[in-house]
Amino acid sequence: MNPLIGDGLPPLFETLPPSPPPPPFPVPLERLRADVESGGITDVIVALPDLQGRVQGSRVAPRDFAERVLEHGFDACLYLLATDVEMESRPGYATDPWGGGLGDFAIVPDPGTLRYLPWDPGTALVLGDALDADGRPVPVAPRQVLKAQLDRLAERGWRALAGTELEFLVFRDSYQEAFEGDYRGLTTATRFNSDYALPEVTEIDPFVRRIRTAMERTGMRVESARGECHPGQYEIVFRYDDALRTCDNHVVYKAGAKALAAQAGVALTFMAKYDGGEGNSCHVHLSLRDGTGTPVFADDGSGSGRYGMSEHMEHFVAGQLACMREFSLLHAPNVNSFKRLSPQAYAPSSIAWGLDNRTCPVRVVGQGESARIEFRVPGGDANPYLSVAAIIAAGLYGIDRELPLPEPTAGDAGAADLPRLPASLEEAVLAWEESEIARSVFGPDIVRHYAAAGRAELAAFSATVSDFERRRHFERG
Repeated sequence: MNPLIGDGLPPLFETLPPSPPPPPFPVPLERLRADVESGGITDVIVALPDLQGRVQGSRVAPRDFAERVLEHGFDACLYLLATDVEMESRPGYATDPWGGGLGDFAIVPDPGTLRYLPWDPGTALVLGDALDADGRPVPVAPRQVLKAQLDRLAERGWRALAGTELEFLVFRDSYQEAFEGDYRGLTTATRFNSDYALPEVTEIDPFVRRIRTAMERTGMRVESARGECHPGQYEIVFRYDDALRTCDNHVVYKAGAKALAAQAGVALTFMAKYDGGEGNSCHVHLSLRDGTGTPVFADDGSGSGRYGMSEHMEHFVAGQLACMREFSLLHAPNVNSFKRLSPQAYAPSSIAWGLDNRTCPVRVVGQGESARIEFRVPGGDANPYLSVAAIIAAGLYGIDRELPLPEPTAGDAGAADLPRLPASLEEAVLAWEESEIARSVFGPDIVRHYAAAGRAELAAFSATVSDFERRRHFERG
């Protein structure tokens, strides 16, 4: 029996000693230097999020980090920002690693992301930004794509607050066992639909508790955790924060959860759709504040807005509807992503907005300071930087053009006669490539780069012979 998933609470949690107070977040550089001197920290990982939202980087000696890397950065191969999930780089990216001789860019650390990793004792992690040889940000880097949209908000005196709600599936098999079995025939950690249920998730709670505790110790604030619809499915919700920090926390959380699963001898996946059951979502909650902290989305009482929304919020939501189809690639980047986006699957398939309506891709919730949108298109495989950037860009498009907001959709938006989201990655890539809006708000190089990423995924999928094809045509073809 696995010690973290079994019957009742395992001895590990009955005898676990009290944890020492967690370090502050971000860890002050003075604290890091002191912990290096005392031997408490022996490694510093310098990393950046890649196109898939994975944390990629290198371990450096702490003293080298303090004396050189902190100021000048750590060199990494350009191809890290132009590969698919298999680390293969195909032609067509705006940043061409082969055309550039597989040269380097610098990962320059952002001290505001420095944290210690509970699942890797003695290790600190710092995320950074990709800078070229002239010290300029690499525009296609996901973190920079989001920063560019946050800068557009800052020009208006606004900032974005965001929260991402990630779901994952846990299996009793280890990653090695899953790999050797070609990821088929895996045993989910629970057996039933456990949405909001308590007794049904008792067996998985010790493992999820370990994830929650670890993330709290990296500086994240857990708000809630519960079972979800698919057997073995769970969702952990963290407190909202500034949009960039939320996305940084998101990628660290995914990496850490997988590391903790591997250490526990189990496997978990954030993939959008593992099987015919419910998929893994990544709902994004987002609101805006002005320079005084006043909510931009809240109705000011002037009577100019509707449904408790400010005029800015109305236009922001209208922008989501106007851009959703063309920007869908940034929310659903893989072939598998679109298998989740189907009616009656707790995921949207139409383009609509509603008041507290979970069948719509844009759900308006909250009042006053809590007024926000919940954007429900992204799955667990979404890159958070790109998804949040797309939401902001679409919202500003609506605000700048004062787009009118149609009436909200009531009832099942998936069954209504409404415009539809792309049904496939191929449709999404075409919509993105042909989008004048995308070129105007992101720039042609970013459009080209992420279209190439989508086409790389399509090419890999097209070259693969599936079980479906063998079953259908091996004997009868």
